[in-house]
Amino acid sequence: MKEDAFVRQRILLLLVSALALLVPAVAASANSSQFTTVEAPRELTTTDVSPDPTLDEIQSLGADGIRIQLGWRFLAPSPESRTKPSFNATDPAAYSGWEKYDRAIDGARERGLLVHLTITGAAPTWGTAGKDPEGLNRPDPAEFGKFATAVGRRYGARVAYWSVWNEPNLGKLLKPIYDGSSNRLLSPITYRNLYVRAYSGLRAANVRKPILVGELAPQRNSSRTFGTVAPIDFLRGMLCLDKNYKPVKVNGQRCSKLPTQGFAMHPYSTQAGPFLRPADQGNVVIGVLDRLTRALDRAAAAGAIASRLPLYLTEFGVQSKPDGLIGVPLDKQSDFRSIAERIAFLNPRVKSFSQYLMRDDDNPTGRAYGSFESGLYLYKGNKPKPALYGFRLPLVVVPRSATSATLWGLVRPAKGAGSVTVQYRDSGAWKTLGRQRFDGKGYWTRTVSTTAKRSWRVSWTAPDGETYAGPATRAHTKP
Repeated sequence: MKEDAFVRQRILLLLVSALALLVPAVAASANSSQFTTVEAPRELTTTDVSPDPTLDEIQSLGADGIRIQLGWRFLAPSPESRTKPSFNATDPAAYSGWEKYDRAIDGARERGLLVHLTITGAAPTWGTAGKDPEGLNRPDPAEFGKFATAVGRRYGARVAYWSVWNEPNLGKLLKPIYDGSSNRLLSPITYRNLYVRAYSGLRAANVRKPILVGELAPQRNSSRTFGTVAPIDFLRGMLCLDKNYKPVKVNGQRCSKLPTQGFAMHPYSTQAGPFLRPADQGNVVIGVLDRLTRALDRAAAAGAIASRLPLYLTEFGVQSKPDGLIGVPLDKQSDFRSIAERIAFLNPRVKSFSQYLMRDDDNPTGRAYGSFESGLYLYKGNKPKPALYGFRLPLVVVPRSATSATLWGLVRPAKGAGSVTVQYRDSGAWKTLGRQRFDGKGYWTRTVSTTAKRSWRVSWTAPDGETYAGPATRAHTKP
């Protein structure tokens, strides 16, 4: 009788396990339509480098698209001249240098990847106030709008969504920050004028896809010449709102409602990664996206923008070693990147997430801010980081108690429902917990027993028979 009871119990357990495999795990949010882009300017838009190998890899990793920054100065005729040449500035044939962008954009579309195009600076010298040789001092909005029309006429049918000017709240990319010797911010209004003209220029070219405003850097730097305006402060200034979100006049006039279909943000963090909550309430990093949504909603209530604008996280990465100041170890980079993606996934306002870069910049000295080490490959030796495998198979261990956790994961390349193998390790060899179903978008969750030092990983076999393993992943409750 004891043997019969034991057999019945085993059969019941097997049936429960089988049913668990048949039913996909319910994702923790309805935001499974969120998409991911990769930005790889060195590999995709360098004149003498074919973008095809990198586009193939981006596709194989399961990303949904690419972001490209297209600079006005690099296409404009006579960009170093102080005098504007005679040409039809709305005609794409009047510009040169499109070929490298054509290759990347067309190659992406051939692979089913969407394209996000940011029209940005610098400006040609003739298109700036004071004929700035850097092309950054108060670019001419009317001329920029004409350029946007030319870009829209060339790429309008090939681009999924657009944005205007990269990190305009950064003094190194748009000057000046302040109006002369006063304390009044100037760059937010300069950007507003550029954006409005570019928006009109794109619509004049029959572009009907979404156009995003913002593309803001995340944290304040107090330098008055090359620093960063806190994104919340820049947002209010751009929308002609005071600190209480009340409309103010600019040059004696009230600002009209800004046309846009979304807000683009670059919510980079520091060594604290997704756990950083800056004391400066004007800053917006990945762990405090609610600050931005609250600001946007208050601005909408003031009539400055549309209600409940979606967020697009169009540039993001986790800085790793060898950065000497904010770089984290390679395994932590992978974990922090996945945690950040889960934060984005759980926020119903976030429509896109980003990986910047594919490969680190060169940084032989290890000095801070000298380059980006947020890539999936090390610059030295082009060696893959754990983040490469973690990008393909993101996994987050969310502690519930000292002995329990929820696993959240994504099989990014999956094109339908399937299953992964879940493994854990306390020390020594990996042990298999079992199989776990994921839904048609690749997402899954599972509650597990765990310990403080336990590591987790998953493996997945693609339809072509190749098996991929994610990196060892552990729980994080602090930086």
